[in-house]
Amino acid sequence: MNDHFRSDWHRRAAAKATVAMPVITLAIAVLVAGCGTATPQHAAAAPPQATGPPRVTVVGHANRAAHTTGTAHTAGTARTAGTARASSQSERVQTAQFSATQIARLPMATTYGTTSAAPQDPAPFAAETGIVVHPVRTRVIYARPGGRAVAALPATELGSPTWVPVVQSRPDWDRILLPTRPDRSTGWIYLGGGGLQTAYTPYQVDINLAAYRLTILDAGRSLGTWRVAEGAPGTPTPTGRTFVLASLMPEPVTYSPLILPLGTHSDTLTTYGGGPGTVGLHGWPDSAVFGHAVSHGCVRVPAAALRALSRVPLGSAVMIRS
Repeated sequence: MNDHFRSDWHRRAAAKATVAMPVITLAIAVLVAGCGTATPQHAAAAPPQATGPPRVTVVGHANRAAHTTGTAHTAGTARTAGTARASSQSERVQTAQFSATQIARLPMATTYGTTSAAPQDPAPFAAETGIVVHPVRTRVIYARPGGRAVAALPATELGSPTWVPVVQSRPDWDRILLPTRPDRSTGWIYLGGGGLQTAYTPYQVDINLAAYRLTILDAGRSLGTWRVAEGAPGTPTPTGRTFVLASLMPEPVTYSPLILPLGTHSDTLTTYGGGPGTVGLHGWPDSAVFGHAVSHGCVRVPAAALRALSRVPLGSAVMIRS
């Protein structure tokens, strides 16, 4: 990577959206209600403050021999990001054009959606590539390159720009993780036709449930490890690879000034307080919970960890191990 930039602007934009858009406000409300509320005797944690810019290298699709650098929301013309991409001499697979009406009939690949026809992640505990993609408009997702359309991926998720991780590549196609039910759903997105931006993030959040530990890595270098709380025995935190889906700043603040929904859901609860049962990372005002299995599935983190997590770009890898 040749340059660094500040990408926390999208978190501020998401915060503004929560005030301006009733639908987003409702989404925050149900997620907040689902994870639990702090008891009255505890004060909410102080808002996390960014202390340094995250690093993201922007890459494009055409030339895999070099890469360009810029903001995460600027399309590039090259596509290499320190992680080896799959190269193949096989025939390139094209895809048919879909009308807006046809796209509207597909299941939406959001945390509220279900994509029952989407293929499952073939390697749910493998390392992610670090490459993330953002559709600037709704894009069709396929069961395989050139195959059946199974979903539509929107440009935004919970008021944040949609960034999803790439886990496999073929010529002109990327396999991505989807934020839908069932958990570990994946799909293939066609790289041609425009309307798709690509970036590289070196960040990974590693969660060891057995040790109640969360570690943030930047290109393999630890930025810190914290003791956390996880799902109770009856509502366990789901395992496998997932990603940071969105960034929510609830108003008024209850138990956490920042909630980071992930692209995964509770295995045992179909809803949290009217929401879709989305699992997330968030703070908690009572430090006595850390080191215990007490939540509905979310991972509760101390204030220092929340501040560090606030600088992790959307789409970044999250690995949860039992």
